Amino acid sequence: MEHHVTRVLREGLAFGEGPRWHDGRLWYSDFYRHGVYSLDETGTEEKLEHVVPGQPAGLGWTTSGDLLCVSMTDHRVLRFHGENETLFADLSPYCGFWANDMVVSASDVSYVGNFGFDLDVMLRDVGVEGMLASPPPTTNLVVLGPEGDVLQVVPDLAFPNGTVITPDAKTLIVGETMTFRLTAFDINADGTLSNRRVWAQLDFVATDGMCLDADGQIWLANALTNQCLRVSEGGEITGVAETTQTAFACALGGANRATLFVMAAPTSDRFKIANSTQGTIEVVDVRVPGAGLP
Repeated sequence: MEHHVTRVLREGLAFGEGPRWHDGRLWYSDFYRHGVYSLDETGTEEKLEHVVPGQPAGLGWTTSGDLLCVSMTDHRVLRFHGENETLFADLSPYCGFWANDMVVSASDVSYVGNFGFDLDVMLRDVGVEGMLASPPPTTNLVVLGPEGDVLQVVPDLAFPNGTVITPDAKTLIVGETMTFRLTAFDINADGTLSNRRVWAQLDFVATDGMCLDADGQIWLANALTNQCLRVSEGGEITGVAETTQTAFACALGGANRATLFVMAAPTSDRFKIANSTQGTIEVVDVRVPGAGLP
């Protein structure tokens, strides 16, 4: 098994999410600094790219170069063309609670998940054990066309979170955090999804932000531990990256796309961290480079 220990590249985040390697820089959202940021590979030059008052989350770029960004608390997807911001889609009818992660395909179709329920309140009231005993509500994965129109609403997903698209653009894999599994779909010619199936069932692994490598395996953050795991189809764990605090998302980037960037924080509980800056970006070089999207 591949084993790594990360090093801290950047401190001072509130809660980092949605890491993406784009245009020679790491881009990411910071919920409680309310901005989309980018960082050079050395970790020394951070730039505020866009302010998002509704808390930024999932990120993706269109073929024309526009940035799409999930605005969590108002259930919207924003489109940035240079400095110009427009509303791309309103997801309010389809969200049980905050909107969350997203991936944008090479044909400009977007796939957006949401919490489905107030995670922080439920954790406070019943804890992880209580949620396992009485599972919280499921929710939808929303498929958006190139102009933000709703193509499909895929129901009954247990907190759809990190999402990847294979290099051949034929398969989408999404993490269902509350059921500890990765779920795959075929991507149809029009971007809609079909043939839902279990890609990997894991044991007490809260699948969070993730990325795909050139071997067809997935690096994912386990939001219950200080670890990212490398998982093959079927559920075998083939690699571990130990982090200094809880891991919540990861991306493969760098010059050779073989650096694993991890967004970590003491907790995801907004009642505890919204006014703090203890989040980190951590890095380690891995054996197999990234592939597919994001």
